Amino acid sequence: MLKIFLSEVTEWGWIQWMFFLFMVSGTCSQGTVDQPPVLTAALGHDAIMPCQLSLSDNVKMVIPPVLYWAVLPQESDDDKLWPPSENYKERVDLLDKDLYSPNKSVLFRNVQWADSGRYQCKVSITTKDGRFRRLGNTSLLVVHDTMTFNLSGHNDSLLRCEVNVTHNPGFVLTIFHDGYKLETGDSSASGDSNSSLHFVTLSEAVLLSSDGTYECQLHLNEDLITTSIFDYHLPEPDKPVEYKEPWHLYIALLLVPTIVLLVLLTALLIRRD
Repeated sequence: MLKIFLSEVTEWGWIQWMFFLFMVSGTCSQGTVDQPPVLTAALGHDAIMPCQLSLSDNVKMVIPPVLYWAVLPQESDDDKLWPPSENYKERVDLLDKDLYSPNKSVLFRNVQWADSGRYQCKVSITTKDGRFRRLGNTSLLVVHDTMTFNLSGHNDSLLRCEVNVTHNPGFVLTIFHDGYKLETGDSSASGDSNSSLHFVTLSEAVLLSSDGTYECQLHLNEDLITTSIFDYHLPEPDKPVEYKEPWHLYIALLLVPTIVLLVLLTALLIRRD
């Protein structure tokens, strides 16, 4: 009797579980929101925050979907990128003005260090059968400054590459010479991660040993973010200074006493007469 009861309970549990999976899969199949895991932006430049809504063919919207871009962790209404809260007014705009467009990307203007962080795209959809929301998997926005790649101020044979970046262990500087990677060790970073600064400075340096093209690359994990080129030519050896003989001076020195002597002889001859 107990065995039959347990069998019925187990069978009923499986039926509930399968029904739950069917409902979840049906809900998920209605649509998805896709956004890239990592985004990079140059300090002071504009950045595109991609978000793509994909709906199944059987989903018929009765009103335009409602778009939200949240700044995570969202602790207040001021943490909204779209619709822009007070902190982001006049800095964010839709890439596609068509409200029914599946492109829910936004343009983020004049990105600053404080804008580094995670952002999530959320879309609310209303159909004749009800309303549901789809969430993206969040995008991490990291920021970098302009790279400097030049000779060191105190050593003309030392080539230094520096760039300020958001705190992220995936950032790496690499220096190449004519296409070959130079061994420089791990990129050194300066800056207190516990301070109010939103960035650290990555730095690498190599000694110049031969002519050629040197290139500094900034990578975030496997992705190339920015690069800078430095063409170097060894200075030519100093040539010996050639001094020309001052023949004009020699001639002048010889002419002066000759002229004086002629003047004296002329005066003597005039006096005798």
